[in-house]
Amino acid sequence: MQASQATDRMYWVSVMRAIAGPVLEKLVQRQLKRAMPVERKTEERLDYSHLEAFARTLTGLAPWLESVPVDPEERALRDRYADLARQAIDAATDPDSPDYMNFGEGAQPIVDAAFLAHAILRAPIELGEKLEPTVKQHLVNALKATRTRKPFFSNWLLFSAMIETALFRMDQDWDPMRIDYALKQHEQWYLGDGIYGDGPEYHADYYNSFVIQPMLIDVVEHVAGIYPDWDALRDRIVARAIRHASVLERSISPEGTFPVIGRSLAYRFGVFQLLSQIALRKQLQPEIAPSQVRCALTSVMRRMIEAEGTFDDDGWLRIGFCGHQPELGETYISTGSLYLCSTVFLPLGLPESDPFWADEPRMWTSQQAWSGSGYFKAIDQAL
Repeated sequence: MQASQATDRMYWVSVMRAIAGPVLEKLVQRQLKRAMPVERKTEERLDYSHLEAFARTLTGLAPWLESVPVDPEERALRDRYADLARQAIDAATDPDSPDYMNFGEGAQPIVDAAFLAHAILRAPIELGEKLEPTVKQHLVNALKATRTRKPFFSNWLLFSAMIETALFRMDQDWDPMRIDYALKQHEQWYLGDGIYGDGPEYHADYYNSFVIQPMLIDVVEHVAGIYPDWDALRDRIVARAIRHASVLERSISPEGTFPVIGRSLAYRFGVFQLLSQIALRKQLQPEIAPSQVRCALTSVMRRMIEAEGTFDDDGWLRIGFCGHQPELGETYISTGSLYLCSTVFLPLGLPESDPFWADEPRMWTSQQAWSGSGYFKAIDQAL
């Protein structure tokens, strides 16, 4: 791998450490609730923010935790973070821990228990099989505690489905109806050309990438072979996700910016979770080279994470899109919510030798188009 490509990966790892490090380290010390500031607009977010930070961090780190980096320094770091993650799960789910988290009060816990479940599916060995029996039982109890919550008639159906899918993969009792309802309802909400409605209506925002399509893919694939009607949905779900990932790649401007539309913009480059996931799965459309996705996401990452005010003096994320912009935080946003940005790091689960990391830097689509490049291709016809 040439110096420029290696530098990109090193940069991604450094940003990942800056974001995830304080969350995992304080949780392992069982001091997260004491140490993490909770920037918020409503007091009730104090009840949820710590689980948000923890679960959202892990769902982005999980493929890297499950990987085996060749570079000895990165391998040692991965080993350390995998151990921190397991200890953090213990601290978050042990009822006797001062950092025991809220899995059963209010509506929000179903959301972030689902992100934690998603992390387990993405790292089944490091965050599942390697857990001590007592810790695994505490985790199972925490996930099941969310069953008292009723999801809203929207993308929230997938949170219930994700939790049940993780319980199924952990050989626990699970409820197929919660999965079936989410899959069948989202099939009815498909609007065309790679886009689902968030509920019965179309929303001009990034929730197809924040939640809907990443969770649909991993739910339908982890329950493969259970019911034929679920299996019949898989190819359509994946094809739509590939299409939407292409749209996301084309939304990144030559300068590394993207349209400021919709809610939850404080999730920053979490906007590109689906693009990162499709790159991790090596399913990018043929006209999109993996290395151009690397370059595009690196450009976005630099624009956002290096903006003044992104972190406070102790290294915690602050509410904003590009820097500290607390006015952009909706009432449901708090410090913990911001850690959904970690989902951009999914391609770190690919080995250093993969074309995503190893290939020469390449202009992404909007750079090609605006430069007049001859190898720019029009996007495929709509699904």
